[in-house]
Amino acid sequence: MRTLITPLATLRDRGRAMSVPQKLATAAAGAAAAALGATALEVRRRVADSDASPGSGIDLVRSVVARMTTPLLPDDYLHMINPLWSARELRGKVVEVRPETHDAATLVITPGWGFQASYQPGQYVGIGVSLDGKWHWRSYSISSAPDRAARGRGTITITVKAMPEGFMSEHLVRGLAPGTIVRLALPQGDFVLPDPPPAKLLFWTGGSGITPVMSMLRTLHRRGTMPDVVHIHAAPNRGQAIFRDERVALAGTHPTLRLVENFDDEHGILDVSKLEAACPDWRDRQTWVCGPAPMLEAAERHWESAGLGQALHLERFSAALTASAEGGHVVFAKSGREADLDGATTILEAGEAAGITMPFGCRMGICHTCVIPLKKGMVKDLRNGAEYQENQGVQTCVTAAAGDCVLEI
Repeated sequence: MRTLITPLATLRDRGRAMSVPQKLATAAAGAAAAALGATALEVRRRVADSDASPGSGIDLVRSVVARMTTPLLPDDYLHMINPLWSARELRGKVVEVRPETHDAATLVITPGWGFQASYQPGQYVGIGVSLDGKWHWRSYSISSAPDRAARGRGTITITVKAMPEGFMSEHLVRGLAPGTIVRLALPQGDFVLPDPPPAKLLFWTGGSGITPVMSMLRTLHRRGTMPDVVHIHAAPNRGQAIFRDERVALAGTHPTLRLVENFDDEHGILDVSKLEAACPDWRDRQTWVCGPAPMLEAAERHWESAGLGQALHLERFSAALTASAEGGHVVFAKSGREADLDGATTILEAGEAAGITMPFGCRMGICHTCVIPLKKGMVKDLRNGAEYQENQGVQTCVTAAAGDCVLEI
């Protein structure tokens, strides 16, 4: 018996073999067919429901448009022309994976439709990668400088350090192949360089905390207006100092940029007690600090004790989750998914593992992008043990089930 349905994989293979004009014509025909089919189905439904009155024309158009945005068909035809074209989600293509050190790499990504090329230096972006049939999401600082002239046609870079316990970071550094299509979330974050920048700045970074500050330095260099900047960077050794050659070159190009390097194996740990010698006028500078949690905590205490908390800007890569919850059976009401969770798995992680498109931003309890309503039960904040009950909005990235609960997503 002859089949009337062509598998999607076969369509994609044919699409790769088509010329650009053929792809455009096919996509146009597919979109027209989708519109015609959606309209016909809607008319038939309304006739059957006795709801096809002349006055319902506007509603009919709205219904057709709504139906056309949800099926797979339009996006599948767009995908035949360009995999970055999507009406449903923001995509990107990894065009290069560039090693920086033995455990860090820069991903050069061409964003698809809808990406904001005017992001601010220091912001982060969410990236989703499909592994074993599931989408895994993480947020990483953008290390490239914004290129407003590109108007969406350029690239962005994120620089990732592989962590021993980091499943996602290890894959991005060592297992991601150029040409991979990823999902993206729009740039976010308040750890940004103002425009115009302050006259005197201090950057204090450690390890992979260099990434957002590198975007700032590259931006200042591109503008050709480097203010009075002191950049103190700490790394375990010279071989693990990310972007070292470029940072040294920038300091050689700009007399107003002073680079102070600290390598733990040569100079010992750089702590606030050494700050005075490294930057005697630190009290007079607006300061951006990014690095390991102990460094951030020490900087926060030091600046607060000097009464200069307003001059300090911190960027944390993860939340300190020290509390524990009881766990429980979680129901994601709208999605129809359920899961039995332990007390250490966040609601956000559980939803993503179940295949649900969960809202998220910083993934550390700061931006509140991930908040969703708790319909029943109780969850616990893993940072401080605070409990939230039904009919409250909860931050899914830092909360875990404290018994059985139902969430409105």
